[in-house]
Amino acid sequence: MNTIHLNEICSNIKGIVSDIDGVLTSGEIIYSSSGVELKSFNVKDGSSIVRLKNQGIDFALISGRESIANQLRAKELGIEDVYNGYLNKLPAYEELKSKYQFNDNNIAYIGDDLIDIPVMDVVALPIAVANANSEVKKISLHVTETAGGEGAFREAISWIISEQGRTDEVIQSMNCLLYTSDAADERSSVD
Repeated sequence: MNTIHLNEICSNIKGIVSDIDGVLTSGEIIYSSSGVELKSFNVKDGSSIVRLKNQGIDFALISGRESIANQLRAKELGIEDVYNGYLNKLPAYEELKSKYQFNDNNIAYIGDDLIDIPVMDVVALPIAVANANSEVKKISLHVTETAGGEGAFREAISWIISEQGRTDEVIQSMNCLLYTSDAADERSSVD
């Protein structure tokens, strides 16, 4: 795929959908002795979700598993669209397209495993994480250098923004957001 074509595809992206286990996490699930499910999410990926929201890019999560940990992390990050327990991810994907009035050309999907392929086959920009299944990598237009759960989501978002030619703009807007937050913190500490 040539660079000009990728830039064109990336420039049309208005929404990003991601798998959770294997992308935002390493894919490992740990159970405590009391049966509580534990997962580790990378904070770098969380900051990228804030960056997306700040840029007006819609974001959703679709997971093949039901998971309270997924819901808690999504709530913490202010993610409204979380679909848990969707082994067939296409119905959730179609619902998101309808909700946001997007077509396939407006959406990127970040995945790692075989159940992600049906959605990745229809989106404009399928992205695989470094440790994804080989079949997922074959159909992807971009493969991260970073493994899932280690900042791969952040890397994918940075790549899309770079391909859109918006890196400086995004950095500037994030700086403004940080300075505004710092000023608000200072005002509240004075009160």
